Amino acid sequence: QVQPVESGGGLVQAGGSLRLSCAASGRTSYAMGWFRQAPGQEREFVAFIVWGGGSTYYADSVKDRFTISKDNAKNAVYLQMNSLKPEDTAVYYCASSHAHSMQANDYNYWGQGTQVTVSS
Repeated sequence: QVQPVESGGGLVQAGGSLRLSCAASGRTSYAMGWFRQAPGQEREFVAFIVWGGGSTYYADSVKDRFTISKDNAKNAVYLQMNSLKPEDTAVYYCASSHAHSMQANDYNYWGQGTQVTVSS
């Protein structure tokens, strides 16, 4: 069982940056993903990374602004978020999966989330 724990959220002005961290304790999964959910909206995919090969994939809305990375030795995954926009405001979740997927249903262990608020 993998238990992700997120950290690093906060309040930032538009155009600023934040770095989210996810500590994934327990048994290692195949991939880790970041999702986000804004009030009144469905949870949406942000990015995933594969533990073994390091392959990554991003949602179009964050491509070229966000970077997902990992530290295998620490069982940690990071999300560097640059050029933040007010529409990036959401609770960000880290989750583990046995497949590389953009579908939330393919992720079986979820963290509690960390709030990111971008002011205009």
